[in-house]
Amino acid sequence: MQCIRRQPKRTASQENMLLEQSRRVAALNGIRLGLKDDKDLKFLLRGSQLLKVKSSSWRKERFYKLQEDCKTIWQESKKVLRSPESQIFSIEDIRDVRSGHKTEGMEKYAKDVPEYRCFSIIFKDQRKNLDLIASSEDDANHWIAGLGKIIAHSNSMNQKQKLQHWIHTCLRKADKNKDNKMSLKELKDFLKEVNIEVDDYHAKKIFQHCDKSKTEALEDDEIEEFYKILTERKEIDSIFQMYSDPEGFMSCQNLVRFLYEVQQEEDAVVAAPALIQRYEPNERAKRGNAMTKDGFLMYLLSDEGNIFNPSHRKVYQDMTQPLSHYLVSSSHNTYLMEDQITGPSSTEAYIRALTKGCRCVELDCWDGPNSEPVIYHGYTLTSKILFSDVIKAIKNYAFKTSPYPVIISLENHCSVDQQKVMAQHMTTILQDMLLVAPVDGNKSQFPSPEQLKGKILVKGKKLSRQEDPINGNNNLEAEDVSDEDEAAEIEDESVKTKVEQKGKSDTLKLAKELSDTVVYCKSVHFEGFDDPHHPRAFYEMSSFSESKALKLAQESGTSFIHHNIRHLSRIYPAGWRTDSSNYSPVDLWNVGCQIVALNFQTAGTEMDVYQGRFQDNGFSGYVLKPEFLRDEQTKFNPKSITEGTWGTKKKLLLKIISGQQLPKVNKSKNSIVDPKVTIEIHGVQQDNNKKQTKVIENNGFNPNWNEEFTFDIEIPALALVRFVVEDFDMSTKNDFIGQYTLPFTSLKQGYRHIHLLTKNGDPYSSSTLFVYINIQDCD
Repeated sequence: MQCIRRQPKRTASQENMLLEQSRRVAALNGIRLGLKDDKDLKFLLRGSQLLKVKSSSWRKERFYKLQEDCKTIWQESKKVLRSPESQIFSIEDIRDVRSGHKTEGMEKYAKDVPEYRCFSIIFKDQRKNLDLIASSEDDANHWIAGLGKIIAHSNSMNQKQKLQHWIHTCLRKADKNKDNKMSLKELKDFLKEVNIEVDDYHAKKIFQHCDKSKTEALEDDEIEEFYKILTERKEIDSIFQMYSDPEGFMSCQNLVRFLYEVQQEEDAVVAAPALIQRYEPNERAKRGNAMTKDGFLMYLLSDEGNIFNPSHRKVYQDMTQPLSHYLVSSSHNTYLMEDQITGPSSTEAYIRALTKGCRCVELDCWDGPNSEPVIYHGYTLTSKILFSDVIKAIKNYAFKTSPYPVIISLENHCSVDQQKVMAQHMTTILQDMLLVAPVDGNKSQFPSPEQLKGKILVKGKKLSRQEDPINGNNNLEAEDVSDEDEAAEIEDESVKTKVEQKGKSDTLKLAKELSDTVVYCKSVHFEGFDDPHHPRAFYEMSSFSESKALKLAQESGTSFIHHNIRHLSRIYPAGWRTDSSNYSPVDLWNVGCQIVALNFQTAGTEMDVYQGRFQDNGFSGYVLKPEFLRDEQTKFNPKSITEGTWGTKKKLLLKIISGQQLPKVNKSKNSIVDPKVTIEIHGVQQDNNKKQTKVIENNGFNPNWNEEFTFDIEIPALALVRFVVEDFDMSTKNDFIGQYTLPFTSLKQGYRHIHLLTKNGDPYSSSTLFVYINIQDCD
């Protein structure tokens, strides 16, 4: 039997001393966040009782408190054997704090409580929302305002401040006896905490170097000395030395030279003085219009030192072209949170997709009880949500991330009566947002995203005698139209049985009221590419399964491109993807398909590439297709590239230099990552490529690779570059650490930092790669 040694009980004076120490640490972290003496922060640090709401029968009081690090929240748990880690969640994991009844849980289970006492914490990953009720309006306001301030101030910290905050938090964690000193054992524990494996000899060497007082413990200045050794960036020091004087200053003139020669910045003369003013912490250097090593590092870690072109963070493309000239960020079966067969449906899924920049959402509509249409994946066990609740969520979140139009893609299986209810809900809830008539009398081609700003379009079936939605409607009340039932394509035995039992019809009776909501996006079956002598109306659009679309792209690439200049095409995942897996969107973008719908709830390479493409053009959800995919005379075919005006071929020279603060994959204290980097090119077939670095063992804190790679890029306008960091494992599949994907045309040259994203596409606070980029024209 194993004996457990009890910790000696602390005296009252020791407890008071620790409490005072904790207050001092919290105050220091508050100052770091720019929230000195903030009343909301002080309230959160004291903590309060809140009612946690899970269902109509589960509403229990729990104590919540902000920890002294000002970045984690402790929650009381009554579960037996719950680990201490599971009672803590990080502020970094919070996407949003919503006041009132703004989640499905609050709508269903807390309607009896005044809105001013209610709030919800929405997490970045797939974690369930945390619905909470405060005992008073004041308490709720403290929590909402306090969390909002911490999130905003944390996001506005520069990389150096984030690193300092993180390291000091880890130091505090490693100081087991809370004596503000660090023993050799605590130093080794700390190194494991920050993801470095150091052998006893090296750990002792660092310790002895810092232990100037020879007391066998590091304190105050000695800990700061240790911090400096730890955060040293020798690879950046060597670049700085090439452009600085013996006193350690880089003159403005030398900074101009560096920006122009190395970073390929055309406005170097204007940029240099501005960078010094913005990032130089040393006042003497700033007055002398020069930069120190610290200022240089701050610049390289900033947005201006980012691999992604900062000018592409805002809308910079021409937004006045017809709608069909843009790629549109689009979601498949938007209502699903998980798989296609048994998973939950939720309005939250629409909110998440829209806030990720999605501009086309899908609604599968079926008859519901009490004459209220519902949304779910037909023939399956996925849960049902009210059509009206989804329309409300779309109204509230459609234009929070982007002002450009949202398309509601309807898959309608409802009776005529419930179709009328759908039309009524859209008209009364969306009001002026709903587009019900052509814009500016435009009857020959699509209006532009600019003209459709703030508008919601409906894609759906149109009554056949209303052939021309642009030139007005007639008085037909209802009639049969062809049915498009994507749910019936699911490759699942139970679904197939239900489809057979239903006796699937090829037609559906369509209500005039619902038909009238469709203006520019009339759904039709694809009958082949246009006959030039009898072209189809521009507003007619078809949906293709991924396999059908890929077959057309393979066999008739140029014809598909011509079709997509004038018409919209929507692509959806194959029926066998019951696990909500995704297909690569790249081959379909390459032939100009606009609405390439993916399962937004499923993380992975495909979604990384998708979000990489749409972070361009200000994350607006609309990216202008290259000229050769919009030109009526184009002969471009991505499967058979010939000479043409597709842009100059490029050679990409890439050096992976180092990594910084890579996160632990396995939370075990003794588990240290063995990182390797893979660089992938996604584009036309000739450009698709993949190369990787060597593995660095036992160092996720500051691994150094210094490896060079070269890629030839045939069609730069269609290429994306993805950087993936993995924890190498000899016996099993490598674990994902982080990734970053961006369009080739958004790459900045020179020495750049890549700010890595999590599996779900959210930024890590301080995990980066440091790289060198050079792009040359091919001969």
